[in-house]
Amino acid sequence: MSKNMVADHAIRPVENDTIFTISAKASEAVEKYGPDKVINSSMGVLLEDNGDFVAFKSVYDYLESLEAPKIAAYASIEGDKDFLKAVKKACFKDHMPNAYIEAVATPGGSGAIHHSVFNYTNIGDTVITSSLYWDPYNTICLESGRKLDTYNMFNENGGLDIDAFKEKFNYYLTKQKRLLTIFNTPAHNPTGYSVSDEEWDEILVVLKEAAKDKDNKIIVLVDIAYIDFCDEKFNRRKFMEKFAGLDENILILFAFSASKGYTMYGLRNGALLCVTSKEEIAKEFFYTNLHSNRGTWSNGTKGAMRVLTDIINDENLGNNFIKERDHYVKMLRRRADVFLQKSEEVGLKLYPYKDGFFVCIPCKDPVKAADLLMEENVFVIPLQTGLRFALCAVGEEKCALAPKIIKEVLSKWDE
Repeated sequence: MSKNMVADHAIRPVENDTIFTISAKASEAVEKYGPDKVINSSMGVLLEDNGDFVAFKSVYDYLESLEAPKIAAYASIEGDKDFLKAVKKACFKDHMPNAYIEAVATPGGSGAIHHSVFNYTNIGDTVITSSLYWDPYNTICLESGRKLDTYNMFNENGGLDIDAFKEKFNYYLTKQKRLLTIFNTPAHNPTGYSVSDEEWDEILVVLKEAAKDKDNKIIVLVDIAYIDFCDEKFNRRKFMEKFAGLDENILILFAFSASKGYTMYGLRNGALLCVTSKEEIAKEFFYTNLHSNRGTWSNGTKGAMRVLTDIINDENLGNNFIKERDHYVKMLRRRADVFLQKSEEVGLKLYPYKDGFFVCIPCKDPVKAADLLMEENVFVIPLQTGLRFALCAVGEEKCALAPKIIKEVLSKWDE
């Protein structure tokens, strides 16, 4: 008989979240040595070069201007109607696929991932993603009674390892006939990789071949949490158009988050969207996830929905917002460019980077490497096979200094 008061399935390790634990240690180092002596790349939030938190003025000035009922009232369980229309525009912009599309509001991208796992897989099923991944994917699977497995992320040429994906994908379809695959792209956390349009074509070949067996239920979740910090010149949304005209047993889901692109981390605003060739499946999606909303968090944050809706629909408000966000997109790109340049100069190897908040450094023992770097007052996050460095949180000058320090620490034992 169990001695625990919690149920057996709810027993968890007695430990805190790694990111918040390391962030706390970084704060202690700042207090002890001063901010100039510490490189804190632990948290995935956007900071100014001087360390100030970035909260878009265009977002929060408008939020403060709203009348109290537009903030305090209950939102609709599924999300307010005008928000659901606006979030489709925010997600797809000019690349909305010619398909049936529905959306439900969720508390950030995490809520969208939860519903995808809970509603589109069975208890005991395995979900697959790449070998480098955002660790809460695993937590969400475990909380739902599912498992997470991975395939090798990169091939020898630095591109997505399509062969490894195909092998793992086909393996699990023979075991469970229903499979959810998560792609975190563009601007993957933790590597900053963005799946190319050509790689999406290869992925779709795999999906379409599997869809010939009508007993297979193929669900693909595209986690686009960081998409709005991709430079527009790269046209990272173009791939979305490829999801038109797919077999009805292929369902595409999008996890949309307002946390990064709108700096609304704490307001918990996002959505889960579906793309399908069949109207009945879109309707099923809507009502299934509406009921899941009611059974988990009930409804979302009305004020955050209002802000996003009006930014999308009001030209003047939207233009001010876009101008402000573009400034920070360029700031992030400068940080990335200098980190990549200095890494090349000192011979520090990186996983392929394209866009976004993070770069990732491969190493044999990430936990040990992170501990040794803390002794140098450099704070990074240890992951499956590497160290995550948050460009978003580190000023350009420190982004230029960090590669040399990391290289020197790794050279002593890890190479």
